[in-house]
Amino acid sequence: MNSSQSQTCSAFAGSNLLASGELAQVAVAAKAALDGGESASILIFDDVTSQLVEVDFRGTATDVAQRLAASTVAEPALEPAVQANDEPARGRGRPKLGVVPREVTLLPRHWEWLNAQPGGASVALRKLVEAARHANEGKDRQRKAQEACYRFMAAMAGDQPGFEEASRALFAGDTVQWASQIARWPTDIRNHADKLAAAAFA
Repeated sequence: MNSSQSQTCSAFAGSNLLASGELAQVAVAAKAALDGGESASILIFDDVTSQLVEVDFRGTATDVAQRLAASTVAEPALEPAVQANDEPARGRGRPKLGVVPREVTLLPRHWEWLNAQPGGASVALRKLVEAARHANEGKDRQRKAQEACYRFMAAMAGDQPGFEEASRALFAGDTVQWASQIARWPTDIRNHADKLAAAAFA
């Protein structure tokens, strides 16, 4: 897995939190635990998405760290957006806006309304999309937080008492029921799930 060195993660050995922090540090801590005889399964989670992070633990701790450093992919520098068909550079006239042509199917009355808007159909559609993005930004953020929390719960607390009830409380935004249902979970799992749920309940 290609990962940025700034990616923060949390490693669990069974139900116990082993380490939290940047991926390289967490991986080295996990490697040390394995070399020390840790028998519980070690899982490393991305702190934002709760996706499992795969680490190759072969060799020494130095080997592990070097492989992670080698797999780090630098973010490409932002370049001016171009059209999908890579048209030749234009001289004077209308500048490129990074537009990607795609087929859109609408009813005739929709096209009639769009074409009547200032700037035409393309400008009107872009404005509508941007308005919808801004209007749904909070809901999208909450949904992603719910999904991240549930992903961690399913991996680490699927067999814990109250899992189903806690899941329903998470998606319903019921903080009281949530706290009640996770109260009996192992401390580290409960604390991490609670931290992830905070963004979902915000």
